[in-house]
Amino acid sequence: MTPTPTSNDVFFILLGAIMILAMHAGFAFLELGTVRKKNQVNALVKILTDFAVSGLAYFFVGYPLAYGVDFWSGAQTLAAHNGYELVRFFFLLTFAAAIPAIVSGGIAERAKFHPQSTATFFLVGLVYPFFEGIAWNGHFGLQGWLVRTFGAGFHDFAGSVVVHAVGGWIGLAAVLHLGARRGRYHRDGHIAAHPPSSIPFLALGAWILIVGWFGFNVMSAQRIGGISGLVAINSLMAMVGGTITAMLLGKNDPGFIHNGPLAGLVAVCAGSDVMHPLGALVVGAVAGALFVWLFTVTQNRLKIDDVLGVWPLHGVGGVWGGLAAGVFGQSWLGGLGGVSFVAQLIGTLLGVAIAFVGGYVVYGVIKKAVGLRLGEEEEFNGADLSIHKITASPERETSW
Repeated sequence: MTPTPTSNDVFFILLGAIMILAMHAGFAFLELGTVRKKNQVNALVKILTDFAVSGLAYFFVGYPLAYGVDFWSGAQTLAAHNGYELVRFFFLLTFAAAIPAIVSGGIAERAKFHPQSTATFFLVGLVYPFFEGIAWNGHFGLQGWLVRTFGAGFHDFAGSVVVHAVGGWIGLAAVLHLGARRGRYHRDGHIAAHPPSSIPFLALGAWILIVGWFGFNVMSAQRIGGISGLVAINSLMAMVGGTITAMLLGKNDPGFIHNGPLAGLVAVCAGSDVMHPLGALVVGAVAGALFVWLFTVTQNRLKIDDVLGVWPLHGVGGVWGGLAAGVFGQSWLGGLGGVSFVAQLIGTLLGVAIAFVGGYVVYGVIKKAVGLRLGEEEEFNGADLSIHKITASPERETSW
């Protein structure tokens, strides 16, 4: 029987929600620093607006769909147990809102504004909570079947698959619908480079995400009694591993170096509560290497214009994390046990399928209905002027 939540539990999960809310500033500045100067304002506005739309979608549709809890009761009922269920909603909303924040980086510099907000509503209201309910609330009996068949359910402590892989594969679907930025790839095989507009802002975004990630992972216990220093140290070691391999394989490129720790943290989410720290170090190192390699492959060979590399970072890194939990969580590798590789494989593949198909359908319908891309002239001028009518750093007073 689940113990009654205490005021300490409420405070614990509230701090986690605030830390992850702050991570959205990290998403914003990471994108701002990576895109060209003419799209910086759009990066900031998208992340904030998408969070607000996510709040509506998850409050009215997504959270009830995933957990069977709604907020139509009176405030006296909602405030029971110090309002724990309300704060739990806030905490899980910050996870759900990461989906459009992830997607935003892939579709940057050429996506229309309001169609993306519409996509956010359906992704956070329907697609994401559909898999969230399966993985974290036992919907459709999948977890029970996995336990009976393989001795363990699908284990994703903090969302390598539920959040990151789902966001990354939805992002890939969106990028495929949008196509590459104009002028990025030429018929003669030449690839136009679009260097980051601000390495300092890119680095700031990465650091905000890194710090917030310790709330993302540690506070996933959701009760103060479940807190574990193992989760914190595993997160730290995975971050270190991802940074080192990204630095070495990325040949000191600051973009790779600042995304490497994020790749490691994505991958360790699922098994951070069951791995040995050395296992977490390996998981993070592999994730950093995968990001550098696949970012280069998708951009240069496959010619998929995923601006921030959200598919290699979150999509593939999340898949690796889901599978790695079933390997490095095993007791014979120093882990705590209680995991099954086959269960991890089934759960991960299901998450990828739901995300990619759901994302492809949502963006496909919106593309048919109202279009996804800015016009050629709008894209040339940049999303800042075309959508928001202002640049990040106006050159002079407009009244002169």
